[in-house]
This record gives sequence, structure tokens and C-alpha cells, in this order.
Amino acid sequence: MPDKTVVLTFDDGPDPRWTPQVLDVLRRNDVKATFFVTGVSAAQHPDLLERIVADGHEVGLHTFTHVDLSQIGETRTSLELDQTRLALAGAVGRTSTLVRPPYSATPDALDDDDLAAVERVVASGHLVLLSDLDTEDWRNPGPDAIAAAATPKDDRGAVVLMHDGGGDRSQTVTALERLLPALKEQGRQFRTAGDALGLTDAVQEAGPVERSAGVAVSLAVRAAAFSTELMGWLVVVSAILALLRAVLLLGTTGIHARRKPGRHARPLPPQPVTVIVPAYNEETGIEATLRTILASTADVRVIVVDDGSTDRTSEVVRSLHLPHVVLIRQPNAGKAAALNTGLRHCRTELVVMVDGDTVLEPDTVHELVQPFADPRVGAVSGNAKVGNRSGLLGRWQHIEYVIGFNLDRRMYDVMQCMPPCPVPWVGSG
Repeated sequence: MPDKTVVLTFDDGPDPRWTPQVLDVLRRNDVKATFFVTGVSAAQHPDLLERIVADGHEVGLHTFTHVDLSQIGETRTSLELDQTRLALAGAVGRTSTLVRPPYSATPDALDDDDLAAVERVVASGHLVLLSDLDTEDWRNPGPDAIAAAATPKDDRGAVVLMHDGGGDRSQTVTALERLLPALKEQGRQFRTAGDALGLTDAVQEAGPVERSAGVAVSLAVRAAAFSTELMGWLVVVSAILALLRAVLLLGTTGIHARRKPGRHARPLPPQPVTVIVPAYNEETGIEATLRTILASTADVRVIVVDDGSTDRTSEVVRSLHLPHVVLIRQPNAGKAAALNTGLRHCRTELVVMVDGDTVLEPDTVHELVQPFADPRVGAVSGNAKVGNRSGLLGRWQHIEYVIGFNLDRRMYDVMQCMPPCPVPWVGSG
């Protein structure tokens, strides 16, 4: 570096808040500098890059994602630098071979891993520019301390490391206001790195292919940034809606709980009830389900629809020889299709639908059909509970049932917007 030459370098930008302020100070003092930009910031703020170049400053690479090059391999290093070059090409139509590795400072601060990373960058055809004076302005030590650290102690030339992004850079801006006139009074000259070192080809015009690829990279980065911000807002909105729903749920269920239990105007005359049981691979629990149904205090008929089971569900049903139980087999078509099959074979006015692993209390069917004494009732939903709550999964499922079959339905009832009734379900034909 020529004597009394100062190369001001700024890392981590461009930043929409601080970079314009830094550029304003440099313009007022007629000083040129070198800006080492990250690819992500360059893609998001191409207008700032255009201003940097238009003001006569130099642009270098600071990797795409501000990654520590000593901690990554050759492939990732190449990708970081190439993508940053494309971001520059898309923004200002230029590329650069100047590189400032993130988290680097003076040459004396390099350890073995840092040196290996620098050698990889140089081997890829780039030029690495470290610094002679590290202001450590990222620590925010105060404008005076920053200015003092940026002042050479003798007449030798120096590369000064500062930042225009990556955090609060107000102290850096204030320090620049004081530093530049003071250094000029000492007879210092400010030059870009390429000018001071005679690197005439450090920054070159980008070709059409590079410019097109750079525009694509910039659009992708901005789309990703927009999507990330949108997702953040959606999470906030979702959290607010979930909170409002919880408040509404607790309020309406409280109202429902304080209501007096309804009484039927008249008892429902005794009549037969068909219980439809859709079954898919219910070999283990189908016997208990059928026996509890037949133990009902109501007059029940049972239709078991084997929906293409691959186990012994049908054989178990047949082997029980239970009265009033009809078995229908069909290819697997889903629970809804199995229920519809059962309805086509039903001959009673009232129908109860239960799962193949449901265990009924003796008076369950009787209690389910009693609301039909009111002619305005078209369907009744039961309160299913998890029988085995010994394990963690069973406990979580119990919580799900309590909320879905209890709290939610209380809210729907108060708001008079009950959705379709799930199984267990009873309807009137």
C-alpha cells in the first residue's frame, strides 16, 4: 500500500438504513471506499448497490450468507462466492474478484483454519483483502474509539476495516464524520483497494448470461425473504386467532355448562334400533364391541360391515353366532362407504353408528335415541371417551376427544352452528 494512502472498507452491507448514511458522509468528504457486500443483502437491495457504484466506490464479495469460510468446505466456498458474484451482476452488471472473508481482520489474526480458507479462495481465482486496522466498530465502543482505531500510527498506507451493515452502525457514521477531515489534514489520501494496489481488472463488466442469472438469483432471494416475512405474519395471525378461539370456546362452554339439563317433552316409545358397525381390521376388539351393543337396554339390531379387512374380522363375527347380528362384506372403500352400505340394509327408523372398537354402556343406545321424542331433532351425537389412558398417546387422544367431543360441541350448540355429527351418531330415517 502506498504511503499515506488509506483504503476504507465496509463489510456486511448493503443495509437500507446505514449504507445511505455512510455514502452521504463519503460524498460530502469526496472520499472513495471499497464495500464488501453479502449476496443476500445485495439481492434484496440492488438500488443501494447501484448508488455505491454510481458514487465511484468499489464493490467486493463478502460471501452470500456471511458464513465463516474456515468452517466450510471447498464446494460450499465456491457456491458462496459464485452466488454473490451473480447477485452483483444482476444488480449493477459487474462482477468482482475481491473477497473479504467474514469474521476476518488483520493477517496476524489468522489461524490455520483461516489460512486454509484463504488459500481455497485464492486458488479459485479470487483476491483476498484483509485489513491493517480493525476498528471493531461492531462492538460499538464509541465514535472516538472507532476513529482512533482507524487512524494510522505512521505514514505507511493502511486498509481500514469498518461496517455499514450487520447491526447498529450509528457510531460508525459519527466516527466517519470526525475521521475523514482529520485524516485529510494529515495529508492522507483515500483510494479504493483496486486503485491503490493497481488491480485494474478486480471489477469487470458482467456478460449477458451472468446478468440474467444474477437477476434470477435476486428474484429468488427476494421471493424467499417475502415468503419468510409472510410466514412470520401468518404465525402471528394464527396465534391471535387461536387465542381468540380459546376465549370464545371457554366463554360459550361456560354458558352451556350453566344451562339446566333439557328434559324431553315425552318419552320415546320403545322401538327397535339398528346399530351399524363399520369394521376394518378389528379382529382384536370386534367381539367386545358386539357384546356390549347386544347388552343394551334398548331393542337393538346390529349390522357389521367388513370394509375389506385383511385380518380375521369376518371370521370372528361369524364364530360368535350372536343373535340379531348381520355381517356384510365389501371391498375396501373407506368408512363412509361402509356406513352407506349399512344404511342400505337398515330396516329401522332409528340408526346408531359406532366404530369397530367402541365399547358401549348398557344404556348408551337408549339415551342416544331419547332426544328424538322432540320432532325438531334430526341427529344426536354421543360423547366418546378413550378407554385406555395409561400411555402418553392415550392421554393425548383423551385430551383431543374432550376438546373435540365436548368443548367444541358446547360452543357449537350455544352458537347454533353444529357441524355434521361424527361417530358415535344416531339419526332418524
